[in-house]
Amino acid sequence: MPKQLLPLADGRSVLEHAVEAFESADCIDEIVLIMHRDWIAEAEKMWLRNAWQKVKRVLPGGKERWESSVRAIEAYKGEKDVALLLHDAARPWVSRRIIGQVCEALKTYKAVTVAIAMTDTLYRVEEGRVKEIPMRSAYMRAQTPQAFHLDVIAEAYRRATEEGNVLATDDCGIVKRYLPDETIYIVEGEEQNKKITYKDDLL
Repeated sequence: MPKQLLPLADGRSVLEHAVEAFESADCIDEIVLIMHRDWIAEAEKMWLRNAWQKVKRVLPGGKERWESSVRAIEAYKGEKDVALLLHDAARPWVSRRIIGQVCEALKTYKAVTVAIAMTDTLYRVEEGRVKEIPMRSAYMRAQTPQAFHLDVIAEAYRRATEEGNVLATDDCGIVKRYLPDETIYIVEGEEQNKKITYKDDLL
């Protein structure tokens, strides 16, 4: 079972918590769920059970994360004045403050991300050995949502897929690589906006 469908302490799934955050945000007009096609029916059951008003569609995702982002972009193809907030459903504790500040930043910037300061020392390693210890003040840990004016993220992915080798690990990476002159504004994240990756994270 995908980790997004696993239950948390209150019995609701990781996905339900994530959707509720956007459902209750004033600046969000509608929500599209991108789900592995084998689990679309389960997501639709949650949609009905929770009576989500802003959820409009459940679409099949791709094999890679970036392919699921492209599905979301294609869902709004041809529409004007659209901004997309792309959020990892494995981050169930995103706050209203983060969502609101991302929406507000989109009034000024065409690309916005969420990030948090590094607290651990970083090592650059080669063959199991420390080669460099960079200044951690120059680095931040990326979170989501990452948000874009539709024309910007669509153009970045158009160039990436045209090249035929999409290598970035997140959507801002695509914009940074293929639209390097586009400013990516940072909204300060929160420790609680963590991503569930390992079993212990569920605790």
